[in-house]
Amino acid sequence: MTTILVTGGTGTLGRHVVERLRQDGGNEVRVLSRSSRPYAVDLRKGGAELDAAVAGVDTIVHCASSPGGGDEQAARNLVAAARRAGVRHLVYISIVGVDRVPLGYYQAKLAVERQIEESGLGWTVLRATQFHDLLVRLFQAMAKLPVMLVPAGVSDQPVDASEVAARLAELALAAPAGRVEDLGGPEVRPLDDLARSYLRATARRRPLIRVPLAGKAYRGFRSGGHLAPEHRVGKGTFDDDLAARFS
Repeated sequence: MTTILVTGGTGTLGRHVVERLRQDGGNEVRVLSRSSRPYAVDLRKGGAELDAAVAGVDTIVHCASSPGGGDEQAARNLVAAARRAGVRHLVYISIVGVDRVPLGYYQAKLAVERQIEESGLGWTVLRATQFHDLLVRLFQAMAKLPVMLVPAGVSDQPVDASEVAARLAELALAAPAGRVEDLGGPEVRPLDDLARSYLRATARRRPLIRVPLAGKAYRGFRSGGHLAPEHRVGKGTFDDDLAARFS
């Protein structure tokens, strides 16, 4: 039996990873999050609770992440605990474009990639494009105003989180593979076009205004640094997701 620990195991991605690994059978799957017993751990603090969660684990799938900060410290604590426990394989989910778009969160994810590569552990890193869930939350926030303001000239390539989870589960059950091929959604579409799909699906009427922004991160998104058009691996489209959510 393989013992697998999934960090962030109750989150958007992690819960799908846990479900997929348990479906495969023959594995003990532990769920680590800040509030999920018996492995309730704040990775940013580490400590004895983290050591207990990692003890006897063969593979860690590291899905826990926070745009608000702390990912690098969390990774340091996790890597140290994994070394102490003799973990065989550390699988990390990252984001397409972390090395091309100078956004603070992306830079933190890239730093975590480097920590894992230099950890001395067997490792696998998968980069994926943005999840459908992220776009839905973004458009929900934008639609609160009477006018929907969308960054001009930006496209996106959203992917179904369950498809990313299936790939992570596959990687977790295999040998360490290093940096694997990116996983992108099936369509690259302008952000305003995706926003219109959201408005139609939710039966809302909002004027759409494309707003040019400033800064290096915006230029990175405009240039498509976060896209992987050569890796359109996902099958489920954003419109498929909207239909399932709102029909």
